[in-house]
Amino acid sequence: MSTASPIAAALPARATPRSFSPWLVAFAVVVPTFMEVLDTTIANVALRYIAGGLSAPASDSEWVITSYLAANAIILPISGWLALRLGRRTYFLLSIALFTLASALCGMAANLDMLIAARVLQGLAGGGLQPSSQGVLIDAFPPEKQGTAMTLLGIAALLAPVVGPTLGGYITDNYGWRWIFYLNIPVGIFALWICNKVVFDPEYLKTERAALLRKRAPFDTLGLSLLTLTMISWEVLLSKGQEWDWLGDPYGRVQGLMVLFVLGLGSLIWRELRFSNPLINFRTLADRNFRWSCVIIFCAFGVLYANTTTLPALLQTLFGYDATTSGMVLSPAGIGAVITMMLVGLMLARGADARWFIAAGLFTMAAGNFWMSQLTLDVGPWQVVWPRVVVIAGLSMIFAPLNVAAFLHIPPHLRGAAVGLLALLRNEGGSVGTSIAKTIHERRDQFHSLRLGENLDPLNPAVNSFLSQAEAGAYQLSGDPVGAQHVALQALENLRQQQSSALAFFDTFAFFAAVGMALIFFVLLMRKSVAAKGAHLAAE
Repeated sequence: MSTASPIAAALPARATPRSFSPWLVAFAVVVPTFMEVLDTTIANVALRYIAGGLSAPASDSEWVITSYLAANAIILPISGWLALRLGRRTYFLLSIALFTLASALCGMAANLDMLIAARVLQGLAGGGLQPSSQGVLIDAFPPEKQGTAMTLLGIAALLAPVVGPTLGGYITDNYGWRWIFYLNIPVGIFALWICNKVVFDPEYLKTERAALLRKRAPFDTLGLSLLTLTMISWEVLLSKGQEWDWLGDPYGRVQGLMVLFVLGLGSLIWRELRFSNPLINFRTLADRNFRWSCVIIFCAFGVLYANTTTLPALLQTLFGYDATTSGMVLSPAGIGAVITMMLVGLMLARGADARWFIAAGLFTMAAGNFWMSQLTLDVGPWQVVWPRVVVIAGLSMIFAPLNVAAFLHIPPHLRGAAVGLLALLRNEGGSVGTSIAKTIHERRDQFHSLRLGENLDPLNPAVNSFLSQAEAGAYQLSGDPVGAQHVALQALENLRQQQSSALAFFDTFAFFAAVGMALIFFVLLMRKSVAAKGAHLAAE
């Protein structure tokens, strides 16, 4: 990534050239940022409805999520380059306009291919919103208030994925899944109008842009090509790997994608380490704290997205909840997330070591997932709400401390590149978590189905008792002895499938609980991380 990125941490703080209140500017830029992050999860609870409405296989509906995340991953590394050459204000407004247009195209999609194409455009447009928002906020606030401003942006970035399923479920049940995307149109128009009024490029940024244009630094075209190849092969591999049986794919598609990914990633690293103005600056990984922060944020957001996609699937398929109800079960966690983040931010500002909060957050996140793994099909909604609250509270404890630890020892001239790389890995972590959760559930479902079937034989008295009672009940209703026998056998099969699927869901939560616990080890490898006064505690 260009070291001339407009990311906040790499730039000096200056006031905007107009006399607008910093809080008005903050409100203006947080609106489109919240809207963009919201779209990473708002469609999660509606995937089955989208597949049905577009007459597409349910397995292909996952592309609605992964295509958006992949497009985001491609645009993030060049958002700084685009902002400097177009002007940050121009690029920010253009991103909002294109995002709004892409949202309208998503709502009007006639088939799944059109929806995926529109989601790619939406992801490309939205990728530049978060870095630009952060830069605008830093320039709008004085140094002593920048930590508060970044906390506001951090709350929006964390709260949006949590609120997404609730809002998406309500809209889907009451208005139809297309309105998930149409919702962005009035919000986008409002955001475009207010940002056009209050967002301006400060003088230092205009000077920097003019100097860069005169310098005519070469753009890393080869690096962008390798990044695109790597991301596309990676996302297709994640989305289709389970369907194609991973390395057992008889047609060699998975194996071919793996080769492309490894070659693309290896070539990308080799290129970026030798290019004078790299698209992604891997030299930032030389810092120990930043390196392990990247690993933690990648895996932590993988756990978040896995939990956010798995839980609605469990509630809708086995508990019979509609999209609105399943979304409501997920929503209370957002309140706890905001409170936790604010308390952690206050303690960090008083000189607490960020590593302790990261470790505690990972443990809490793991505990919440383990709690979910111990549930049964007899629980009520509130017994699902509280484990989810614990999971999101754990993630909230990680968010600000991780940014303190990650950027504390990074040289200023590399800080912009570091922010971009961390954001890229965060997005990809969500995509990986979604794919792994899907794979674990399907594989464990098959395993438990076979194991449960081992004892379902005529020699088992419990099986005979169940079948005789079910057959008698069906015979009383139909008067058909043969049909009653088939109904009894089907009831037994349905019960087996229900139990095997439930056990598979609970195994998925247990796996991600183990991931959370394993991540604590990497915290031990970090150096002491205490935030300086006025630090950007929630900066990304």
